[in-house]
Amino acid sequence: MKICIYGAGAIGGYLGAGLALKGADVTLIARGSHLEAIQQNGLTLIKDDERYVANVRAFENPADAGPQDYVFVTLKAHSVPPVAANFAQLFHESTAVVWGVNGIPWWYFYGLEGEYTGRRIGCLDPGNVLWDNLGPDRMIGCAVYPAAEVSEPGIIRHVEGDRFSLGEPSGEKTDRIVALSEILISSGFKAPVRPNIRNELWVKLWGNLSFNPISALTHSTLETIGTDSGTREIARKMMLEGQAIGEALGVRFSIDVEKRINGAVQVGAHKTSMLQDLERGRPMEIDALITAVQEMGRMVGVETPYIDAVLALVRQRAREAGCY
Repeated sequence: MKICIYGAGAIGGYLGAGLALKGADVTLIARGSHLEAIQQNGLTLIKDDERYVANVRAFENPADAGPQDYVFVTLKAHSVPPVAANFAQLFHESTAVVWGVNGIPWWYFYGLEGEYTGRRIGCLDPGNVLWDNLGPDRMIGCAVYPAAEVSEPGIIRHVEGDRFSLGEPSGEKTDRIVALSEILISSGFKAPVRPNIRNELWVKLWGNLSFNPISALTHSTLETIGTDSGTREIARKMMLEGQAIGEALGVRFSIDVEKRINGAVQVGAHKTSMLQDLERGRPMEIDALITAVQEMGRMVGVETPYIDAVLALVRQRAREAGCY
């Protein structure tokens, strides 16, 4: 079984190292000094204060990797459309693509029963480049829970978590998803197969939808946002709007808003990924985490005044910082 990790940063590197250390045939797609370090010294994983070195193939050009059985996409959502045409070089007839990307996936309505089946989300897939180049039939959903960081080029430091929940867009328990789950489990990860991966994606998105933009606007941590009465209430209102949209699309939320907020507070003085991107001058994941939810709200007729207001503010902030 050949597995490619497209985007071997913190999460992709953690996943690739874990698989390779257990003997899987892994190829990484990376770039820059990180790629050079991996090619020269292997990929180092630091976990539980132990260092492990995985000898993996790593390339910048997907054509050098050749066809794969599974391709994990662990890039940020806005980074995928510009490289969509490159994926064909990694595909054979039955290659599956595991979408381990934050936020609402561009293929969300593929295989979803009901009146919205087959709809497109314009802000996530401009010009249908992902639909046409990757193909929704190849997609396997993945809710990513681990936290990791690239401490220096070629070195991944695991912070916490080891679960990659999987699910077919149709909810079926196919041979390809069972085989994928088994190899992940044999490599030390938790990889449950979910009958409705969209439920889990929404619960994970819930916090990102609200805490990420609020943190970028206030430069506050999860703990501060969730304990300050004003910002906590804004986050709660945004989450309730998101919940109404999800439920209109058939999603079931396994926890309530207060418990979800309290869970974020318990993480402590943590900066969200959006705030980290802003501080580093990197593009922010605004469309996948917020704009797509607004677009889906329009689709199902749910008003989103809090999401609209915060989205307008964080877009302006991102433009002023050159991060959008």
